[in-house]
Amino acid sequence: MLAFCGHDCCSIDSNGRIKFSPRVLKDFDDKCRGDVVLHCLPEGGIALYPEDIYLEMRRHEEAPAARAASSLVFRRSMRRFGAMSKSDKISRQGRITIPPAYRTYADLQPGADVSVVGVEIGIEIWNTERWDEEINKINGHTREKGMREMAADLLPDEIKI
Repeated sequence: MLAFCGHDCCSIDSNGRIKFSPRVLKDFDDKCRGDVVLHCLPEGGIALYPEDIYLEMRRHEEAPAARAASSLVFRRSMRRFGAMSKSDKISRQGRITIPPAYRTYADLQPGADVSVVGVEIGIEIWNTERWDEEINKINGHTREKGMREMAADLLPDEIKI
């Protein structure tokens, strides 16, 4: 069975907690026994990755100390990852508490429904309106890219780049 796929609608309670579906809980239990990292995404959602996946994402940086010493852009990237990431554990009740600053960042209001979206390596938690905007952008981009690909296929071979 595919892990970290699908789309659920959950509620966020007044304490900033989200209770996940049994399917999501099983995926996290199988992958990491509930040890996760929350990370605020630039697009406006919150990613929840198994800790080893998050570490793998960050490990790809070669010579981070040397790069940090010489690159303003790299230091800013490190600041963003450091400030916008937090280790946590999914509770025995199947919930995670989203820190207040993260809730503000992602516009997750108490009592509101949120979209919990599988992204194959973890999940993302979105304000439902923002999720609708994001999926519309993704679908629009995919359609435009497909139209360009189809149009390029119709060009004579001499004109193709």
